[in-house]
Amino acid sequence: MLNALLLLLAGSLLAGCASPPSDPGGTWINQAAIDAAARGESLRESLLAFGPNLEWRIDPQQRSATFSNGFELGEGRLVDEQERQWRVEFPGDFQERLSLDHGELVQQASQSWPEQRFTHPAVAAPADAPTGASFEHALYAAYLGGTWTIREGLGEGGLVLFHPDGSLEGLPGADRYALCLAGDCASMAGDHDSLWLQLGDQGRSWLFERDGKQLKIIEALNDAAPDEIPEYRPGAQAWLLERD
Repeated sequence: MLNALLLLLAGSLLAGCASPPSDPGGTWINQAAIDAAARGESLRESLLAFGPNLEWRIDPQQRSATFSNGFELGEGRLVDEQERQWRVEFPGDFQERLSLDHGELVQQASQSWPEQRFTHPAVAAPADAPTGASFEHALYAAYLGGTWTIREGLGEGGLVLFHPDGSLEGLPGADRYALCLAGDCASMAGDHDSLWLQLGDQGRSWLFERDGKQLKIIEALNDAAPDEIPEYRPGAQAWLLERD
């Protein structure tokens, strides 16, 4: 019996001293940006503070590494360096360096941006989904998940549900939504957060303001000429939603 107890204790000690993972394979998301946004802060400011990259997808067998910044994809070649450290080579002599630190994937600081950290998502998108889908799913769940009540606007008193897959229930005139993360939609909205609301095959851009448990959805008025890239500014408030 004593020998059995000693063996059990030794096994527990060995398990506790197990080395951290050394394989960077899989999907990694920028959880810090999601956490900042989920506190009710500006989505744009949260992404700027902890981005710009939002997701990495790494396949060591294929020696490939792809990142998404919410607008464009970067597809590179994974190269081993030291233990738990890798170099990702992109076309045009552009490189990123990655490492593993206590279960996190670390994109090392460069001249372009500071260090960024990534974790495995609780729910990963299917393998055939585009890079960035896992981040979007996690962000949508954290930032807009739960039950919202229409306090002001069409449908006042009704309940609204923003689902992580981009489907939408309860908001009059819309059954799909998408948050603007980067790129043209962000440039057109200037300093404001924006989202796309769609019903069937028809949709339009809106501006929004998130303040804790309140969400204002505002008309996006275009100051640009018809042949110019849109420049949106806030118009009238369409809805005020409040999360339970």
